[in-house]
Amino acid sequence: MNQLALFTKPWKALPLPQLARHILSLGFDLIELPVRPGFQVEPATIERDLPAAVKLLAEHGVRVLNVTADLPLDDERLYSACALAGVGMNRVMFWQRDMDYWAAEAEARRQLDAALPFCEQYDFQIGIQNHSGRFVPVNEMGMFNLVKNYDPRYVAAVWDPAHNALEGMNSDSALDVLAPHLCVVNLKNAYWRRVSGPEAEIAEWQIYWTSGAQGRASWPQVIAKLKVIAYEGPICFSAEYSDEERVDELIVKDLAFARGLLA
Repeated sequence: MNQLALFTKPWKALPLPQLARHILSLGFDLIELPVRPGFQVEPATIERDLPAAVKLLAEHGVRVLNVTADLPLDDERLYSACALAGVGMNRVMFWQRDMDYWAAEAEARRQLDAALPFCEQYDFQIGIQNHSGRFVPVNEMGMFNLVKNYDPRYVAAVWDPAHNALEGMNSDSALDVLAPHLCVVNLKNAYWRRVSGPEAEIAEWQIYWTSGAQGRASWPQVIAKLKVIAYEGPICFSAEYSDEERVDELIVKDLAFARGLLA
């Protein structure tokens, strides 16, 4: 049975005890915890604060699946702190910046190679998420090309069907490609919305983050395929919505929608 986790990014202002109570009220007891400036655990104090945070959350009934840490992958503090906290994975994304794609992929591989000795020493996993736009990778083929030569115990795929769909890729094919490399599946949804009128010389589009049933990625198709490939790993809800005032309402509805599909 898949574990269902929640990314706590929308609730960065809540103190940890209040965060735990809120997460439980939304129907979750497993989270992805950001370790970023301005959040409950910050990169500069990760060695002290991450183990303490994980312990405090556990005392309130909430477990930590993984972190997403704003630290270089060759910073041993990331691994030692996660080992002390009992956290086994860090989700990362590689921004293309001003490089061409192949140079950006080579830079991502350099960072992963630098992380490997720590991953092996601490029995730790780097989970790479695909992201639309100027990221490495944006889709399943880019992900496969990046992770294919790594042991998935240490470097694996966090597949995001919403970003995959925004780039025009089919979820069934994506999971055929990535099944051996999956460590987490993200669930959120979005579509491209035209923001210029029909009289515009060139059309302009923006991403609109919406509920699970309304976006370009078909959650029924995604979850049906996860069953076909016998994926039993974690599923993490990103809780990303353009209508930020309705995050709590929408994540509860999305959890119920996904549970119905998984049943």
